[in-house]
Amino acid sequence: MRVYGKVLGALLGWVLLRHPAGLVLGALLGHAFDAGWLGGRRAGGAASGPRAAEASDLAAARRVLGVAEDASDEEVERAFRKRISEYHPDKVAGAAEEIRTLAETRAREINRAYETLLAARRTPRR
Repeated sequence: MRVYGKVLGALLGWVLLRHPAGLVLGALLGHAFDAGWLGGRRAGGAASGPRAAEASDLAAARRVLGVAEDASDEEVERAFRKRISEYHPDKVAGAAEEIRTLAETRAREINRAYETLLAARRTPRR
């Protein structure tokens, strides 16, 4: 677990604000930095570059479909069909504009996630 950002943030918060709230605020900002939320280093020291981006895309696709990393092709297919049946825009054709827009956006995300996982399974690993 990274603590550098938390400690430095807490110290900086204390020095700048001279109040216990500055200590807490600085520690929170340091935690955000350690976790990678502020564009800093990723938690666990993950590498950056194309492979990291690809791994991140695959993880996001798995989250959208709700499948595990070791899911079989059949499980991915089942998850895709279930999710798309829940959010297909044709199911809400008579609903309000906001709901139709949300369904279209979600259906696009589901389709993109499924295509990402399919492409990754077709591509041989190096």
